[in-house]
Amino acid sequence: MKVILWPYSGGEPRVVKFEANKVNVISGASKTGKSSVIPIIDYCLGSEKCAIPVGVIRDTCSWFGILVDTLEGQKLLARREPGGLKASGEMMLLEGPVVEIPSEIAGKNQNVDYVKAVLNRLAGLSNLQFEPGTDERFKSRVSFRDLMAFLFQPQNIVANPDVLFFKADTTEHREKLKTIFPYVLGAVSPELLQARHELDRLSRLLRRKEGELKARQDTGAAWQREGFAWVRLAIEYGLLPAHTVVPDDWPSAVDLLREALRSDVRSAAPSLEAMDVIMTRITELRADESKLAMALNQSRQRLHELHRLEESGDEYRDGLRIQRDRLGLSTWIRDLASEHPAAVLEPSKAGRERIDQLCQALEGIELRLRSYPEVTESLGKETLRQRELVGNLLSDLTGVRAEIRTLEGQSDEARKVTTRGEEVSRFLGRLQEALRLYEAADTSSELNQEISALRLEVENLAKLVSEREIGRKLENALNTIQNICSRLIPQLDGEWPDAPIRLVIKDLTVRVIRETRDDFLWEIGSGANWLAYHVALSLALQGYFLRFPQHPVPALLVYDQPSQVYFPAPVRRARKEAEEELDPTWENEDVAAVRKVFVLLDKIAEKTEGRLQIIVLDHANEEVWGGLENVHLVEEWRGKGLVPEAWVKAL
Repeated sequence: MKVILWPYSGGEPRVVKFEANKVNVISGASKTGKSSVIPIIDYCLGSEKCAIPVGVIRDTCSWFGILVDTLEGQKLLARREPGGLKASGEMMLLEGPVVEIPSEIAGKNQNVDYVKAVLNRLAGLSNLQFEPGTDERFKSRVSFRDLMAFLFQPQNIVANPDVLFFKADTTEHREKLKTIFPYVLGAVSPELLQARHELDRLSRLLRRKEGELKARQDTGAAWQREGFAWVRLAIEYGLLPAHTVVPDDWPSAVDLLREALRSDVRSAAPSLEAMDVIMTRITELRADESKLAMALNQSRQRLHELHRLEESGDEYRDGLRIQRDRLGLSTWIRDLASEHPAAVLEPSKAGRERIDQLCQALEGIELRLRSYPEVTESLGKETLRQRELVGNLLSDLTGVRAEIRTLEGQSDEARKVTTRGEEVSRFLGRLQEALRLYEAADTSSELNQEISALRLEVENLAKLVSEREIGRKLENALNTIQNICSRLIPQLDGEWPDAPIRLVIKDLTVRVIRETRDDFLWEIGSGANWLAYHVALSLALQGYFLRFPQHPVPALLVYDQPSQVYFPAPVRRARKEAEEELDPTWENEDVAAVRKVFVLLDKIAEKTEGRLQIIVLDHANEEVWGGLENVHLVEEWRGKGLVPEAWVKAL
């Protein structure tokens, strides 16, 4: 793998090359860019936000990139520096057997979503969510981004008692990591996820089909209980011969009902010519009854409208009376002129004449109001006529209905004949529908065959996706990881080298199993213990993944500052020596403890035969990791760093 930086100022990119079959070490002082390597790799692999530290690196670099080897050849993944944004969606993807690193990037050729889709495809991840029919984001499909938890141990994680995995300090990543663990450990496979979704689909289909069948069977069973009575009705209606014997067995009864359905309806229904005089009279009376009822309704409606018109006339008359009373001004003015002539009349004769003219005009208006005819005078005759008409119609209707009741009482048989044709038609309609439902609910029907096939499929899939079987596989995987850890921990500087540790997925931590008690990681003291368990578990997980060909988790481990547990700050021998010496003073015991980590990594690199790439970013110098065959010094950043000095000067 290579980490690549392109400068804003132009020129050749900065390339840091890591060997595939070695423990790659970048040793250097503080503030040289060591802790930026993990965020750069993570950013180029499609992280949601850019965690590359602001400052010199973000100010000098326009693009960040990595060159990786895949089963399809090399791929260059480059992503633009986001500026003031949380992250940039612009990316450049170059692919080929061997990819040449461009000297500059003119612009994007893909976006981050496309690159993530490519990474998901390369990892062979299923695109199905873990639980069918749920919208919980923690149960969504596994993505390549979820696998970053197993690659990086940054400075704030590598010896953290509370957080064991990369980005597991946020709720979203913690819950998603718990969900994907069975998938990553092989207890849940892509085939099993597909079977789980298929099981959910078939189960819903089976429930619907079973409900449909039960409804049909309930209808058929209820009708079967009444079926023998239906045969007798068919005989009574003339649909079957009068000498037909009602059978005792159900199939024979069904055959007779099918025969009744095929019979000629007209032969069973009487005609009007066959009816007697009473039936003819009843028919005439029914027609008269309808006409009288219609005429009665119309007359009642007219009478109601006349009442409403009378009410409106009364309201209008009251209004006229009020206006007339208000306009009785002539009398008032004459009275006022007689009692107080000085207040109304002018001294001259012309003034009195004008008052007389005004009063005469007012008297004319008042006369017209008094002579306006009453509205009720023109409506009274029509109202009386309609009331008389309603009474007559009601009397006629009562007489017709009384005659109908008398005739029907004299001839019950006539009434039965009247409704016989309608009853036969309704009976045949119900019989046809009942036979259809009975045949649909037959045990040999197509629906039963579908249900039987669905039940067999559901049963087979249920065995495949059995939670018990998944739990068994998960326990086996955890046992294997525990055994690998048990071989690694004695080689580190842990307090209890012989105590096995077990990964606890629901808490995303490890439990130290001792003779007297079990303790979780957060209950254990000493940074040396925390570092030992972090290193052992991360290596054990990668060792477990390597047992599976083409496992989705990339074979990469990056540790940042594992020696911080033993050397949290530079120890200076003296002020003068501090000015001359950039490296911390290493105590022999602490040096030996840190060296155990590198010795173990050296052995792992040899055992995995180059299949696992390990990168260590640390202050420790060659005294700690030197002399180990599989440990390779990539660069030493003392007096220099990740960003070339020329780029800094160009700012």
